[in-house]
Amino acid sequence: MNQFRGRSRGKRRFFSLTILGVLVVLFLGLETIGRLPGRMTPLLRVDLATEDFLMRLHVSPPPQDVVIVAIDDASFAWTGYQWPWPRAYLAKIVDAITAGEPQAVGVDVLLSERSDDPAGDQALAEAVARAPYVVLPVLRFEQGGAETLAQPWPELRAQADALGIAPMVLDEDAVLRRLPAYTTFNGEIFYNWAFYLAARRMGVSPPQNPSPEGVNFAGQRVPLENGSLLVNFYGPAGTFPTYSAVSVAEGDVLREHPDAFRDKIVLLGATALTLQDLYPTPFSATKRTAGVEITANAVETLIHARYLRHAPLWVAWLLTVVAVTVAWGVLTVRAVWKQLLLVVGGVLGYLAAVYLVFVHGGLWLPVGGPALTLLFGVFFPSVERAVVEEMEKRRVRQLFSRFISPAMVERLLEVEDLSALNRRANLSILFSDIRDFTTLAESLAPEDVVSLLNPYLEAMTAVIHRYGGTVDKYEGDAILAFFGAPLPLPNHPKQAVEAALAMQEALRAFKERWRGKLPLPEDFDIGIGVSTGEVFVGLLGPEDRLNYTVIGDRVNLAARLQDATKRYHWPILIDDRTAALVEDAFELEFVESAYLKGKTQAVGIYKVLGKKT
Repeated sequence: MNQFRGRSRGKRRFFSLTILGVLVVLFLGLETIGRLPGRMTPLLRVDLATEDFLMRLHVSPPPQDVVIVAIDDASFAWTGYQWPWPRAYLAKIVDAITAGEPQAVGVDVLLSERSDDPAGDQALAEAVARAPYVVLPVLRFEQGGAETLAQPWPELRAQADALGIAPMVLDEDAVLRRLPAYTTFNGEIFYNWAFYLAARRMGVSPPQNPSPEGVNFAGQRVPLENGSLLVNFYGPAGTFPTYSAVSVAEGDVLREHPDAFRDKIVLLGATALTLQDLYPTPFSATKRTAGVEITANAVETLIHARYLRHAPLWVAWLLTVVAVTVAWGVLTVRAVWKQLLLVVGGVLGYLAAVYLVFVHGGLWLPVGGPALTLLFGVFFPSVERAVVEEMEKRRVRQLFSRFISPAMVERLLEVEDLSALNRRANLSILFSDIRDFTTLAESLAPEDVVSLLNPYLEAMTAVIHRYGGTVDKYEGDAILAFFGAPLPLPNHPKQAVEAALAMQEALRAFKERWRGKLPLPEDFDIGIGVSTGEVFVGLLGPEDRLNYTVIGDRVNLAARLQDATKRYHWPILIDDRTAALVEDAFELEFVESAYLKGKTQAVGIYKVLGKKT
């Protein structure tokens, strides 16, 4: 059994190491692939979903730098205009904003072509000229295999203070988390218009020296990922102060809120459902956020340097390796509930650390790789161990059900280290035998012998089990049992003698019940010998024929005491060691010190007369 358990542990250790190795290779590979542009892996989905969740936890009121003038459904309903709106009406809105003394105005409407109303076009160009600082969008796209830059018509472009790109690009899971920071056209660099608006607010120069990893802005290197700025969102749609365009054009806003635009960055853009300039963000996949408000979040991200970046790939690899190490440590804990507590606590603790690093450092640590490595690294080996242990328990149950009572089998299954079963131990040995059974068997047909022995052995075994004994073996009519193993049995000598007396009682009941049904002779009786001392107890034999047995001099002594019951004409004899341990509980009678067969020293022999009253 020691060897069996040792091999079992070795196989489980090898399986656990294999699983952990596979997880490391798998998650490191997925982590690496997920860093490639345009690639989406299950691991990256977990990371993005977790980042979105943690961002939703960290909701704070946005600074009052940006105000939105919304081209909303109410404005469409009030004016009755269809899109695109008349340029003259857009001019009216820009003039109304200018009247509020803003610091800068961003117009999130692509005005690349003149309209059918030259006067309206002229009015809009003049309104832009009157505004303090205006940023207009441009759009770079491909047409007919050639790159094209859509930008305001010349007269309007001449009045703008800056031109910037304003694209909205979704991640592979259809959520908007980043904005392209710059693009190039004919050797000229166009930055996202959020940079120009933030620069105006901060009084700094526009960005410089862009690369896919970063851009110089406001005296520091703004981190980019593949040329995109990660937006640190302040909240869901409606987080920023928003006024309806029609209310602004009609003068209602400034009459009610004279300082609504004063020294603010004002963004004019569409929020109407019909214009479909709405996008899912980390805060909501159902209630989408208008593109103009996403830009507002980007502007505030830049103004307050709330930059986000993902940890380098080597950090993701390192954390995954650390998770594997932790998983291996958790697997050394045997209790399943402790493993569950450690895994859940580890994952929650790591999530808390990820959240704190995000809030205070703007750094996204990978979640999927380390967390799933810990979860799966413990789950799969634990499941395998549970299956193997259940198979072992079935094997133990089948093996020991032959020797001990079902209740003791269940208690035995609770023992974690069955290898401890092979040991030297102080036990009490009981040996019983039917008197003159050989002569009796000769007078009976074989089927009658079986009909007699089976119910007899069943009755005696039940008594032995009732007193906590273990049946070692049946040798024809003889029964070898021991007390005190495989589970500790306090006062096992007393239990063995109690069992011997109970076997005599059970024999009388057996004879009464089966007389006339079985071929029982009138002098059908048994002798029982009990000895106590140190023996070897354990599992012996090949694995497919294991036996739980005892070996030692005290076993032989119990057999000799049983033989002596015939000479002394007494059904239960015990040795002097047993007598010394049970004399307070039973009436004993010393017979003599005798040299039993195979013994070199005399053994004190005692009759058991009964229990003390």
